[in-house]
Amino acid sequence: MKKIYKKIIILLIAGYTIFTLVNQQKTLNQYANQSEELNQKIAEEKETKQVLEEQKENVDSLEFIEQMAREKLDMYYPNERVYIDQGM
Repeated sequence: MKKIYKKIIILLIAGYTIFTLVNQQKTLNQYANQSEELNQKIAEEKETKQVLEEQKENVDSLEFIEQMAREKLDMYYPNERVYIDQGM
């Protein structure tokens, strides 16, 4: 009887150990995936920051002011013709 109990206890401990290791591996894989996603987001945000810094440097230029007036305020030169493609 004692040998049977010992074998059952050993099997239970081995099963618990395997179960724990498998769950930990799943958790590690999830963390690795999250880390990759966050690194991609960081890279995208760095690119966005660089674009914004370039825009910040050009904010006082006449080209930028003209572009913003055209895009945001729909302002154009007096004799300028504007064509709008309504085919889309």
